[in-house]
Amino acid sequence: MLNPATTEFIDTLRDRLPEAAFREAGPEHLQEPRGRYTGTGLLLAPGSTEEVATILRACHEARVGVVPHGGGTGLVGGQVMQEGATPVILSLARMDRIRDVYPSENVLVAEGGAILANIQSAAREAGRMFPLSLASEGSARIGGLLATNAGGLNVLRYGNARAQCLGLEVVTAQGEVWHGLTRLYKDNTGYDLRDLMIGAEGTLGIITAAALRMAPVPAASGTALFQVASPRAALDLLALARDRVGDNVTAFELIHRQGPEFLAETGLEPRVPLDPLPDWMVLVELGLPEGLSPEDSLTAIFEAAVEAGLSEDGVIASSESQAAALWAVRETIPEANRRIGSISSHDISVPLSSVPDFIAEGGPALRALGDVRINCFGHLGDGNLHYNVFPPKGRSREDYEHIRAKVKELVHDLAHGFGGSVSAEHGIGRLKVGDLERYGDPAKLSMMRAIKAALDPHGILNPGAVLRG
Repeated sequence: MLNPATTEFIDTLRDRLPEAAFREAGPEHLQEPRGRYTGTGLLLAPGSTEEVATILRACHEARVGVVPHGGGTGLVGGQVMQEGATPVILSLARMDRIRDVYPSENVLVAEGGAILANIQSAAREAGRMFPLSLASEGSARIGGLLATNAGGLNVLRYGNARAQCLGLEVVTAQGEVWHGLTRLYKDNTGYDLRDLMIGAEGTLGIITAAALRMAPVPAASGTALFQVASPRAALDLLALARDRVGDNVTAFELIHRQGPEFLAETGLEPRVPLDPLPDWMVLVELGLPEGLSPEDSLTAIFEAAVEAGLSEDGVIASSESQAAALWAVRETIPEANRRIGSISSHDISVPLSSVPDFIAEGGPALRALGDVRINCFGHLGDGNLHYNVFPPKGRSREDYEHIRAKVKELVHDLAHGFGGSVSAEHGIGRLKVGDLERYGDPAKLSMMRAIKAALDPHGILNPGAVLRG
């Protein structure tokens, strides 16, 4: 049983921490972006790893919960605790330094509060790139991205956040510091605690720094938007592209026409430069080595797609500004979704070959529940779909609150039935705890609970997230 952060507890912390660590919690700390979770808490913003350790030692002693807070961009409620005793909200906003850059090793060391865009910038200054890329990179922090094993746009080529991390510095529930900030690419010395912490959503330890892999910058890159006949044709086009350029396909995004229609409906600027607007499109990005022309490669891919009956129309960017305009369509769709207001949003993945069947079955099943619109888009190259359900034009999501649970259950049942996951890249948080229990393998859940009990015996770390208390 956890205790609240009382006045007496706060006085204890004031004796141990500098005044700069104490902050007033604002809406950005107490509510998640979709407005479905609102909580309370004592906001602390430590300036060093030792201050994080001091806070966790005090919380462990007093049995006070700790909710880690990065950029606050998570969409499953992992950063907001709305039930239970008032916790400490542990913000890493002050721990945002790039500690070291090692260009010859392709390694960068950043503190847990470093903003993703700043890490990308530091890599560029070193003549490298940090390939993790997502819509919230201007505010998302690397500690939270690692804690949720974030994905994003470049997973197809570079992998999730897990694949881009070599080592971690972590503070345990008891306030001990694990100095695992190795830059080694090979280290077979026992259990891989790094992989245990990544994706644990702050329930096993607090990530205070990370050694990150940088990658060479491709000599040339190219972007194109192709109409495709269907999701099945999109998959065939992906295979065709890989046959021609191998692993140099950096991104391959599926877009249904509902996304661009939402952009127009909500007054957002990006427009698809295809007329008429097709039902299905793919946004393709190539990153090529020296000597290969992206425009020639994309042209060859498009011509082969036309010959195979996969596509009939497309646009190949001839400049960086044109490429940025094509990407703006994809990257602005989430904002259009937010403005429309979803009945239920889903971050699911299924095996690649099952994506077309999932889409074909999901639409009719959902429309049998009511008059709804489906915006299906996402990272087709790794099977991750953002499959979101919206009210018809002129109605609000509140009008459909009575079917929200059923919509979510239907989509998740369908994904699970295809051998997929109900959380591809956003994590479990508090929103999907019941889903993890419903769909999770019993042996896996048993091992997870055993690990949690061993590393956090008092259950102070992110209470209620991932596993029930």
